[in-house]
Amino acid sequence: MTRPDVTGPAATGLADRIKAEARAAGFDAVGIAPAAVGTRERDRLDAFVAGGEHGGMGWMADKLDRRRDPAVLWPDARSVVVCAANYGPDHDPLDDLERRDRGAIAVYARNKDYHDLLKKRLKRLARWIHAELKAEVKVFVDTAPVMEKPLAARSGIGWQGKHTNLVSREFGSWLFLGEVFTTLELPADTAEDDHCGSCRRCLDVCPTAAFPTPYTLDARRCISYLTIEHQGPIPMEFRAAIGNRIYGCDDCLAVCPWNKFAAATGELAFVPRADLTLPLLAELAELDDAAFRARFAGSPIKRTGRDRFLRNVLVALGNSGDSSAVAVVERRLADASPLVRGMAVWALARLAPGRLAAHAAVAGAETDDGVRAEWRAALEDPLWETGDDR
Repeated sequence: MTRPDVTGPAATGLADRIKAEARAAGFDAVGIAPAAVGTRERDRLDAFVAGGEHGGMGWMADKLDRRRDPAVLWPDARSVVVCAANYGPDHDPLDDLERRDRGAIAVYARNKDYHDLLKKRLKRLARWIHAELKAEVKVFVDTAPVMEKPLAARSGIGWQGKHTNLVSREFGSWLFLGEVFTTLELPADTAEDDHCGSCRRCLDVCPTAAFPTPYTLDARRCISYLTIEHQGPIPMEFRAAIGNRIYGCDDCLAVCPWNKFAAATGELAFVPRADLTLPLLAELAELDDAAFRARFAGSPIKRTGRDRFLRNVLVALGNSGDSSAVAVVERRLADASPLVRGMAVWALARLAPGRLAAHAAVAGAETDDGVRAEWRAALEDPLWETGDDR
């Protein structure tokens, strides 16, 4: 395919046209970066994976070469059009943590899956570039092995803060990101400087101390990772700290001082669904698989699956102090999922330890090793009262 002359003033003109089209598609910010990431960012990624801090996200290691170098992902790419959409909330998400009988869902997950929302707009932009500028394009939204935050920083949209997320002087920490890779040689925008200064509010607010040092994250300690990506039971050391967070965590984003310049969600119209805004924990704990799928249709939460989601809900119920939820928790002791049963044991031990003895038969009949361990921990007797350690 013949490509237009994109040198000198012509290149600047094309870049301006692309940015105008991106804004017309509904994006709040757009910048252009070269199809490459810096040495510092590659080194950070290498150290993250080498140290095991990616936890169970094996796909990060499996596709490391493509993630650290866009030229491996697509050798023909020359420029990246980075597009950002504001999803700023109309309230302080930290206030939601006080509603202990209700589940706190990360702001980004309170409506449709943002991958779908962004991809439609990115495809519109990509089709325009292909048709009008006669260039090849590829669209990426988070799920592909793309280091989108370093690319966004190189494009001038923002910088990676000490919490490793993107920060914008205009939108704070509330931006969705998506990229259009293209064969066009476009002039790159000036990379944004780091404006975090001496501030460390995002590091200090983390309930699980997931930031070993500024600009580094240990995903294995991160509540977002634990409630979304982690496959097994929530490790005991983090359960109390999770509070009522049942999907993701906004703490490090919400305390960023740059949020004072952010407005509530913009043209993307990312308006939270009422049923995903502080839902009752006891109600969520009753969901079977069909009801879970119906409740979270179109939401990113659906990808987590019913069992892992109820795992999170039961941890939150254990932290809630809500005695009216005891009966709901007791019903989950007989759940088909060992993951759910195990968290139900822990929740019951927190809410009504005196009720544990009433379920001795259930404990004695348990066959899953993980759930049996939860019972032993709850009863504080490795042999149980029956003397049977099986």
